[in-house]
Amino acid sequence: MTTIPADEAKKIANRLRRAQGQLGAVLGMIEEGRDCREIVTQLSAASSAIDRAGFAIIASAMKECLREDGSGDPVEVADLEKLFLSLA
Repeated sequence: MTTIPADEAKKIANRLRRAQGQLGAVLGMIEEGRDCREIVTQLSAASSAIDRAGFAIIASAMKECLREDGSGDPVEVADLEKLFLSLA
């Protein structure tokens, strides 16, 4: 099992908090009846932040696998590939 180093976890958590705020803004915009272009722009920003957080988590796991000098279980690498492709 691979864990996220504390410094990377903090960056990822900040990114997700930003996305959470953006999603709140999207909900507010919808409730206010704002222009759909503005809503989509804000939603796109939130989606991008979530995607980047996911990629950062996977990258962290890949780094840990490399640090193991190839001694990791091949199934774990396959799992990482599956996770990576789920974000694509």
